[in-house]
Amino acid sequence: MPYLKFAKTILDEAFFLLAVPRYLKFPNYIFYFDSMKANSLYVAATNQHVGKTTSTLGLVSVFKKKGINIGYCKPVGQRFLDLKNIRVDKDTLLFADLLGFELKPDLHSPVILGQGATTAYLDNPDSFHFEEDIRYASQYLKEHHDFVIFEGTGHPGVGSIVNLSNADVAKHVNASVIMIVEGGIGSTIDRLNVSMAMFREKKVPILGVIVNKVLPDKLDKVRYYVGKKLKEMNLPLLGLMPYDETLAYPIISTICDAVNGSVIQNHDQIERQVEDIMAGSLIDINRIKEAKNILLVVGADRVNNSIHKIDLLSQVHDIEISPLAGIVATGEGGINETSIEYIKKHRLPLIRTHLDTFGSVIKISRIEVKINLNTPWKIDRAINLIEENIDLTQIMDSIQIRIGS
Repeated sequence: MPYLKFAKTILDEAFFLLAVPRYLKFPNYIFYFDSMKANSLYVAATNQHVGKTTSTLGLVSVFKKKGINIGYCKPVGQRFLDLKNIRVDKDTLLFADLLGFELKPDLHSPVILGQGATTAYLDNPDSFHFEEDIRYASQYLKEHHDFVIFEGTGHPGVGSIVNLSNADVAKHVNASVIMIVEGGIGSTIDRLNVSMAMFREKKVPILGVIVNKVLPDKLDKVRYYVGKKLKEMNLPLLGLMPYDETLAYPIISTICDAVNGSVIQNHDQIERQVEDIMAGSLIDINRIKEAKNILLVVGADRVNNSIHKIDLLSQVHDIEISPLAGIVATGEGGINETSIEYIKKHRLPLIRTHLDTFGSVIKISRIEVKINLNTPWKIDRAINLIEENIDLTQIMDSIQIRIGS
């Protein structure tokens, strides 16, 4: 009997190899067939904040510019918004604006794992139909679009608690995966290998890898060594995107939320970007002359002194435009009329917070900046990064565009 079982196993594997002649990398179970083109893409990443949304945004824009009727879906979301009578993942707003579609939760954001969702599922899993909801959205979008791009959430394991890891979802929607990984060499491959395990287990095809946030002076080195290792792993390197610090700049409204503050002057300027932070005690002429869009974080009782010093230095060195993007006034203290006049003249948003200066700086330093509709320059830059650095021809050659949607 053991011999018969062994023989059957050999025959099964032989049949599989004959049925799929271009089967690649059998020992690692990376199921990518160059004879089969992907009919949809799933953008996954090795970690949070690596660049899924940036990459998805760029890819969707490229497809749209080529005249492709492109569909978008974020099957599983965590950060959501309630808009009138609907609840959707925050990222879907970007794509609704870019592609001009009406947001429909059941199609574009079918599953939201908000607070309490996982315990509710574990208590009564039969009352949830997550898989069916995702499959319905996928089927509908594929029937009504030439091609569909699905955006993953978090790292590959996110959603596993409800059987919706990124690998599970990619399998449900029958999509090939583009994996985004942060720039480096050893750490990049280490994270990639760990992340790939779930997709190997589910036998989800991997179309290729994009390495994001690579330091510009390391591009050639990373391309050589990571490319060499990926070739050994039989994974196409689709491109490297350089780190662009402008994408990491927060805006005033984000900072206001981070410090639990309120804007008491020039509320219409809360979408200004912040490129640097300066404490009231560290004001010097070099910062005033060289930097721009500085956020001044200072105790409310020292705002008057700080603004007087900045204004005086600016006048002495003929600097007409304020170097400030905004002011966070911390703790208690009054602000005099002269300071308010400066703030109004330069249209600086003034935030008041009960936090102290140190606590405010800590909160601001921990901000994870996301692209959104309030940062149009970041949207444009994200699209440019994809167009300039990714092998779009290789991607287009690996997909199947549906005709007549």
